[in-house]
Amino acid sequence: MAPQIIGVLAIMLLVGMIFLRVPVGTSLLLVGLGGYWAIDGSKTALFTLGDKPFLLAQAYSLSVVPLFLLMGVVASRTKMATELFAAANALFSGLRGGLAMGTVGACAGFGAICGSSLATASTMTRVSIPEMRRHGYSDAIASGVVASGGTLGILIPPSIILIIYSIIAQQSVPALFAAALIPGLLLAALHIVTLSVLSRLRPDEMPPVPAMPFSERLSALVGFWKMAAIFLLVVGGIFAGWFSPTEAAAIGALLTIAMGFLTRQLTATTLFGAFKETVTTTGTLFYIILGAFMFAAFMVQTRIPATLGDWINGQGLSPLAIILFLVVIYVILGCFLDSISMILITVPVFLPIVEGLGYSPVWFGVFLVIVAEIGLITPPVGLNIFVIRAQAPDIPLSTIYRGILPFLVTHFVGIALLIAVPSLAIWLPSLLY
Repeated sequence: MAPQIIGVLAIMLLVGMIFLRVPVGTSLLLVGLGGYWAIDGSKTALFTLGDKPFLLAQAYSLSVVPLFLLMGVVASRTKMATELFAAANALFSGLRGGLAMGTVGACAGFGAICGSSLATASTMTRVSIPEMRRHGYSDAIASGVVASGGTLGILIPPSIILIIYSIIAQQSVPALFAAALIPGLLLAALHIVTLSVLSRLRPDEMPPVPAMPFSERLSALVGFWKMAAIFLLVVGGIFAGWFSPTEAAAIGALLTIAMGFLTRQLTATTLFGAFKETVTTTGTLFYIILGAFMFAAFMVQTRIPATLGDWINGQGLSPLAIILFLVVIYVILGCFLDSISMILITVPVFLPIVEGLGYSPVWFGVFLVIVAEIGLITPPVGLNIFVIRAQAPDIPLSTIYRGILPFLVTHFVGIALLIAVPSLAIWLPSLLY
């Protein structure tokens, strides 16, 4: 049987196993091993299986993942998110829709030290939704803005998913962080523009809230200093070349823990729980990456990326048409796969094609993360939706879906701008590096 046919059958089997709720890591590992076995025999397949865990364990670049995870977990267990929401709310105080705009700002800020969409959505559900509901905001707006704003957590650096992409695509983490910064801030600004429009179209769903007195506003903004200090030291240190990403993650985690103890928002018990959560999450993530490495090695043997690239080139399609085709594929995949799984499965197939079209792999990483964000807020997977539903069970899923619809348009506008103006992602890393 031709390697390409084995590859297609293996991909169908992989999707089927994921639909049957087989863990993603296990599905990738078994399909990759079985497919490699079918093409190259048992000896080569087992040798590759033995080699991949060793390469994974000794990869220095992966040490950044648990450190950034720890930083985000500690931040979510202290009052930093509440202080951040208060500061963002003070910034937009007095504007119609100001609480929702403040939620977007808080999501962007919290994502800048958390690196996780799910953690951002989970934390902001507890912090901002009760406040918006107390002031008369509709459940659709309150839940929709948290679900969509939470996606900023995987784009604005430091981003766990960009680190994973850098490992799979063998790209520079600092360059990817620099590339994601401007698109991330732009997407946050587009969310605020969307809310400004909605506040005029649906004024009854976002009642005006009295403006804060200047003294209260100033006091709330001062509370933002901890988040600002961590972000400037960690991300600024990476961009300035003071630290490597791993060193910056270690400093950020230590600084977050120190601030938690100094402000008495963190206890030894809470810290132990944060360590435990970090270890569990890291183990799960690394297992998935191990499976992805095996699957990627199998994809190389099938020659599917090369064959698919030759077929696309033979169709005479323009690079823009091919990129739009990829957008459609990723949006469909995002309805069924979580963002990390989607990136791990597809990058070995699509990255060679995109590079062959002349696009930068750094640009593609940012493009891929923005498209993956859509999968976090679309059914039936939509992990951010279920995070909100778990913590606010009285809000019907239909209400959350209705609230998300306007923000889907926001994400597509962001994708269109990134495609039309690639320098949004390329300019800053080319300037710095």
